[in-house]
Amino acid sequence: MNGLNIRICDLYKVHHTGKIEVQALRGLNLDIPAGELVSIIGPSGSGKTTLLNIIGGLDKATAGTVQVGDRTVTALSVRQLVDFRRKMVGHIFQNLNLIPTLSAQENIEFSMVASGVPRAKRKQRVQELLGTVGLLDRASHKPEELSGGEQQRIAIAAALANDAPVLLADEPTGELDTANAKIVVEYLVKINRGLGKTILMVTHDPSVARASSRILRIEDGLIKTSLAPSEVIVKEKAVSYVDQLRARINEINAELDQLDSDFRTEKICGDDYVQKRQSLKHIKDSLKEELSRMGVLPP
Repeated sequence: MNGLNIRICDLYKVHHTGKIEVQALRGLNLDIPAGELVSIIGPSGSGKTTLLNIIGGLDKATAGTVQVGDRTVTALSVRQLVDFRRKMVGHIFQNLNLIPTLSAQENIEFSMVASGVPRAKRKQRVQELLGTVGLLDRASHKPEELSGGEQQRIAIAAALANDAPVLLADEPTGELDTANAKIVVEYLVKINRGLGKTILMVTHDPSVARASSRILRIEDGLIKTSLAPSEVIVKEKAVSYVDQLRARINEINAELDQLDSDFRTEKICGDDYVQKRQSLKHIKDSLKEELSRMGVLPP
């Protein structure tokens, strides 16, 4: 099935932890034409994964609408969402989501079994998909017997098993070295161009993002800029992911200082002060955790 357009209007997502309210998305708007490959970049905690999860029916929006083709995802019932996830969207995760006890071909076949696809048709589809990702000779291997790049290519094939028109990839190269990341991205581009799938990919790596036709930068739950690949080369090449995280932490520190000043001078009421401070602190803590996972001390 060819790709479908995605239209997002005034999308909000609020998380509650006790009395703390954190706005992950703040009225985000986005249009993606059918068959486009789009990358989303931005710091941890900016709303990238939340956006993918809502588009893919894995999470519910607080307000706003998401439309995929002629389906308004935000209006679907629980049962309708199950059908939507099964038929309309293929998910590709950083942690692969492969079943370790199944072979590569069995992992690809798994979702088709759940959808009631006849055995003969499943076997034919598995062979087609293994050929698409260049792994026909690895069909009987279990995930532990495959390289990281091969595992991710099997995950891509599994996401395509039910011929979903939309693929949502959350950091698909995040655990891979440069060589394997390049191979995986090349296959995503091949699928986008050859099969016409709409692909929305979250990545922190500008070199990966440049494979797409359009790059969107998201910060604090809003899309701030839309860039062409050539613009990313100019604007991003001197700024590593670590530098981006550190810069955002410094920005938040400045925002916290300004917030404290506004509260002291009574420019903001106590309730607004607490809510905004907790939200900024939540984002800052997420950024610091990401630096720690990378073995880098936060500023």
